[in-house]
Amino acid sequence: MKISTKGRYGLRALLDLAAHPDDGPRRLDAIAESQAISRNYLHSLMIALKAAGLVRSRRGSQGGYVLARPAREITLARILQVLEGPLALADCVEDERLCRRAKNCVAHDMWSELSADIENLFASVTLADLAARQAKTATSHCRPSSAKAKN
Repeated sequence: MKISTKGRYGLRALLDLAAHPDDGPRRLDAIAESQAISRNYLHSLMIALKAAGLVRSRRGSQGGYVLARPAREITLARILQVLEGPLALADCVEDERLCRRAKNCVAHDMWSELSADIENLFASVTLADLAARQAKTATSHCRPSSAKAKN
């Protein structure tokens, strides 16, 4: 399984919104600049995220994007399903009709188990979890070198 630019950049955009929950709507230009994502590409991602009910938009001078629900209610699995499609490792896991050997195939069983494990892991991680990790990482990188040496 490989997460594409669409999935990675979409997650970065949502993390940007999660990092600014009390700032009101966040302008597309501000997200694009802070995340180093093309404005046009980001716009297409936001359309998909809005259609899936993960973000809301507001027009006008005070407009922009906000999370449609709390970050703790948005899982990594949902984000990646919206942006990447099914999380299955092989097409036959998603649809056994694609392979006449699927019912008797040890490899199919392995792909199915791994796909389920990946999906369960992604379902257990929320946007709030990732935002907290990001904030912790940013804080640890900002400490003076003498503070790092003490830890």
